[in-house]
Amino acid sequence: MKTITTTAAALMVLAVAGCTADPASDDGKRATTTGTRATTTYPFTLKNCGTDVTYKAAPQKVVTLNQTAAEILIHLGVGERIAGSGYEIEKPPAAIAAQYGKIPLLSAPGKEIKHEKLLEAQPDFVYGSFASMFTAEQSGDRKQLHDLGVPTYLTEFDCSFHESVAGANFDMIYEEYRRLGKIMGVPAAGEKLVTEQQAVVQKALGAVKKRDTPLKVMWFYSTYEGTPWAVGPGGLPQHISELVGVQNVFADAKTKWAEVSWDEVAARNPDVIILADLTRGEPNDTAKEKIDLLKKDPLTSKLAAVKGDRFISIPGSHMDPSYGSASVVPALVDGLNRFG
Repeated sequence: MKTITTTAAALMVLAVAGCTADPASDDGKRATTTGTRATTTYPFTLKNCGTDVTYKAAPQKVVTLNQTAAEILIHLGVGERIAGSGYEIEKPPAAIAAQYGKIPLLSAPGKEIKHEKLLEAQPDFVYGSFASMFTAEQSGDRKQLHDLGVPTYLTEFDCSFHESVAGANFDMIYEEYRRLGKIMGVPAAGEKLVTEQQAVVQKALGAVKKRDTPLKVMWFYSTYEGTPWAVGPGGLPQHISELVGVQNVFADAKTKWAEVSWDEVAARNPDVIILADLTRGEPNDTAKEKIDLLKKDPLTSKLAAVKGDRFISIPGSHMDPSYGSASVVPALVDGLNRFG
């Protein structure tokens, strides 16, 4: 969820493309992954969020519209090709901090890249995780960029404003790694990333303690003008809930990120509250601030989860599809197992 007011998701079925093209269609433009035989043959076209996008060559000057998009490309081994990034919302993980620190920031922390600033970087590819950034008011809409000869990629989890994604699961983000690997000319790196993250998820699921009655959980993202926002259906947190065998108390909401009320939270009385630990500087962003809020509020302070300190803290950025999303599974399983 980018911000309370501008997060989006959409109903999309991925058009799966293979990682290598038929050599007979090769026009001579070929990128080879160092040390492997895997290649991408250009040009090729993908249908992305309902739009056919043609990639003519391996991008060399990429602009990522948000921090987590940049982090994915770094993990694919192509971080040095990022000419600029934006919407920085937290300190980068230590493992990639040095690489991330070399990327020019084209916007202030927590702010979107404006179209003029994006064009100054002269990108040959733009990748973003939020539909709200691909607008004329922000970085430029996708058609505008395509007309300028700049191909784009928008995560399939977020094609349009605030809608749930049918069948949202880890397979969708794995396919995004494969597609980005193909676009960047490093398909083997995409497959390697998929294998690594599948192993993280499967290992964690092997440690799940079975319960006769599923625990009820609330994924507490943030507040906006005092109103709580929680995870609804059609996103990775809902998928993770199903994987580990817990019941999301707001799984019946109409949107992926649901504006709820404190009365509803109290009525649904979750056994465990999963806190998004955010560092954007907004009110009640951090996990500590959320706990303080819940303990001080006359209504929520009476909840068994609050009185029993049954909280699990998760980096807020990991609740959106990102490299960090796989790590949510072991963190959640460990936390749930602690509560018996």
